[in-house]
Amino acid sequence: MLVYGKNVAKEFLKNPQNVKKVILQENFDDKEINSILENNIFKVEVLRKHEMDHLVDGLHQGIMLDIKDYQYRDLDQLLDENFVVILDHIEDPHNFGAIIRTCEAAGVSGIIITKDRQVGVTPTVVKTSAGAIYNMKISQVINLTSTISKLKDHGFWVVGTALEDSTDYREIDYTGKIALVIGNEGKGISRLVRESCDFVAKIPMYGTTNSLNASVASGIMIYEVVRNRK
Repeated sequence: MLVYGKNVAKEFLKNPQNVKKVILQENFDDKEINSILENNIFKVEVLRKHEMDHLVDGLHQGIMLDIKDYQYRDLDQLLDENFVVILDHIEDPHNFGAIIRTCEAAGVSGIIITKDRQVGVTPTVVKTSAGAIYNMKISQVINLTSTISKLKDHGFWVVGTALEDSTDYREIDYTGKIALVIGNEGKGISRLVRESCDFVAKIPMYGTTNSLNASVASGIMIYEVVRNRK
């Protein structure tokens, strides 16, 4: 899997175990990155600019990394944790990557996604997460409602997010084992998933905007759970 750009490269080069190969444009002159490469053992390939341009569609800034494919985890690895996030068919890779980065920063134990109608781990997701994905357990499941049922059997309280017929997110007790559900960018959480939730939370809107970006909403909710645990 190829990721590219100087900032992304710097993040990944801090954890070289995930880097298989470094691809540089000839005469690459970033002093910080060159110093990292000089002081560590990496397989490096040097190409001309037009050769690199054919490898990716975005602005590579003269550097690409061939990184290890992400390995999904089994759901059973998350059942003994205290805080997981469930994504109900998130489709935008930038949203997914941003949510991963927030989860890792906040100390979330893992993320659960579906195998269909949900963006998986793509180069864009990896790049947007700024490498945080390799410190996050992500499990792919077939059915969210049966997964939620299994989580409940292991002591989780399930909190969904929606604007209608819901409770202010600041009025919910998050001190137990929590599974937080974030809905699809356009449709929100599905009916069956909502019916499986113990609580449905809303983030009040005070302006003319009636909804938040999925990654922004998840950040607010995640840190409210974290705040309640301190």
